[in-house]
Amino acid sequence: MKEAFWQALDVLVASSPVVIDRPARTAHPRHPDMIYPLDYGYLAGTSAMDGGGIDLWRGSDAAGRLDAVICTVDVIKRDAEIKLLIGCTEAEKQTVLAFHNGSGGMKGLLVRREA
Repeated sequence: MKEAFWQALDVLVASSPVVIDRPARTAHPRHPDMIYPLDYGYLAGTSAMDGGGIDLWRGSDAAGRLDAVICTVDVIKRDAEIKLLIGCTEAEKQTVLAFHNGSGGMKGLLVRREA
């Protein structure tokens, strides 16, 4: 069952262009004090809770493997989503997790793909 979940995500990633609309070290458009630590974007042609594409973080690992997601709950927007972590090193995963847990309004949980 778990592997089928990851395989389904692999299909989406393989068949959807990655769009990076918020490059690393740029500010959030509505919250200029929030700086994206890694490239942040979405999978084109997909949809998520907010009506946009499925969100993703892209790290520096050249292999570009999808091996984790972060499940988020935003009490201000009153929604929940997943964020795909593609090509993220262990340190980058921890950085992104801290980013999602850095405010009182949003909390995130890291879910790893089992090897």
